[in-house]
Order: sequence, then C-alpha cells, then structure tokens
Amino acid sequence: MTIATADLYDERGDELDSISVQFLDLGGHAAFDGPVRTIRCHRDNGLVKTVLGTPGDGAVLVVDGGGSLESALMGDLIAASAVENGWAGVIIVGAIRDRDAIADLPLGVKALGSNPRKSAKDGAGEVDVPVEIGGVIVVPGAHLWADRDGILLTRA
Repeated sequence: MTIATADLYDERGDELDSISVQFLDLGGHAAFDGPVRTIRCHRDNGLVKTVLGTPGDGAVLVVDGGGSLESALMGDLIAASAVENGWAGVIIVGAIRDRDAIADLPLGVKALGSNPRKSAKDGAGEVDVPVEIGGVIVVPGAHLWADRDGILLTRA
C-alpha cells in the first residue's frame, strides 16, 4: 500500500525533495513507489527497452528525455515488458505513445505528454547516472513516491 505523498511530506518534509514538474498520470496505477533507476537519453528509447526488459524488483525508472515531445520514449510493448519484469513505475521527462493501452496496464506511468511518432532505437544515452528534473537531482538508489499530487524522493 502506497502512502499519499501529501501525508508523507507532512511527516518527513525536511528529508525529501519534491519535483515541481507537472506530469500527466498515464498508467493504470496513479500511486506507486520504489527505488530509483535512471536513464538519460534523447529521442532514442533503446536503453529504455533494454532496462525495462530486466528484473525491476519494484523499482521506478526515471527517464530524462530532455523534455522532448518530438517522439515517444515508451509505448505499450515496452510498458508491458516493464509489468512482466516487476517494475513499479516509469517517469518520463518526455513523451509516450499508446496511451489507451498503457492506461490499462498495472504500472505507474507519468510523462509530459504523448506522440505517436517512434523514437530511434540505437541505445544512445546513459544508465544509472544522476539526472536533474525541475531543479531536483534524482540519483539511482533514492526512494521515490508518486501519486496524483506529485513526486517525492529521498534527498540526494
């Protein structure tokens, strides 16, 4: 059972960072939490597919796509793979596609928007590196909580 982010902030505010970027809730689970893994990539979802194809063990993948909405970094097949591999959620600073199918999956998904256009599949980017979202540094291994109110994580 996931604790509400507002309640968690009331209890532990000084220990947590709050991401102010306003994401859309696009997955079947609006509330999710877990340890963080990260990817930094631009218009190339090769690493997203690879990482979500490995055991997630309840983790949340945070993808810094640079805010690009020009092409999708995740679609329904990659999201289904995340579910099969035990990921709790995916947060994408960029776009997804196949919104209707993803909304039916038992997966937390937050993204800036959607675009039916596919991204490159070259695997360009970096895995498990610190990324910055809205002035907050997100480091691999931090714990992240997300719900309709927003995103909190343990401070770096």
